[in-house]
Amino acid sequence: MMHFQLAVLFLVSLTSASNLPAPQHLFSNAGIKTESSYKIPTVHESAIQARRVLHLENIGTLSTIFPSTHSAENRPSDVSGAPIGLMDYFGDCERGTGNPTILAISIATSFKNVAAGSNITLSLRWHPQNGRPYSAAAIPRFSLVGHLEQLTAEEVLSQNVAACFISYHPDAAAWLPGNRIHESKWVRLVVDEVYWIGGFGDRAYIGWIPVEEWQSVTEEEIESIRLPGEKGHGWGSWSSWLGFGGGDKQEQAWEL
Repeated sequence: MMHFQLAVLFLVSLTSASNLPAPQHLFSNAGIKTESSYKIPTVHESAIQARRVLHLENIGTLSTIFPSTHSAENRPSDVSGAPIGLMDYFGDCERGTGNPTILAISIATSFKNVAAGSNITLSLRWHPQNGRPYSAAAIPRFSLVGHLEQLTAEEVLSQNVAACFISYHPDAAAWLPGNRIHESKWVRLVVDEVYWIGGFGDRAYIGWIPVEEWQSVTEEEIESIRLPGEKGHGWGSWSSWLGFGGGDKQEQAWEL
């Protein structure tokens, strides 16, 4: 029985491997002229896709650096200068800028590190909604490098920040600013740089997206496209850019 299972796994691996692009294009952009029929999205098209991921997702990883000293907490001495990535909530509540909104809990490690002088990065990835298995390596992911900026009381009211954030995270109602559990405040992650990995390099852009390109994406553009595996849309309008043409056979080939 064990030998039969190993044989099946071996055949499956061969089948999957036959659907992969050439090794030299897995993690780097293909050249100007290749045998591939896939059209690599432009930087702006990639920015649109990234902004849609930001709009539809709501949980990411905040990465910061431990300070050299911290009197308010008993930390091991050898973590000084070490990075740490922790899950946190965000919401796309300033769609005109692309700056994620975050409810900063003062006691949380990420925000204590920032208060001590650390820089900060928000990393996120797209999670297909249609329930079909995809290779995680073929799915878009990116990191936003930036800095935190506290929202003013006027901005919180005029932009209806609390309602927007609660629409993403109903449970966060328990620790809104002024709650009796934790000290908290509204901040935006001001995006300074964007590093994008759209998927495999022979059919997706991999590299930096200029912040001007990130900010120039309009709401109409965000609503005009659908992401790989977005519920009810398969590969959506990205199929023509990525070379799938909307066919089930080609789409299935990349559900590794």
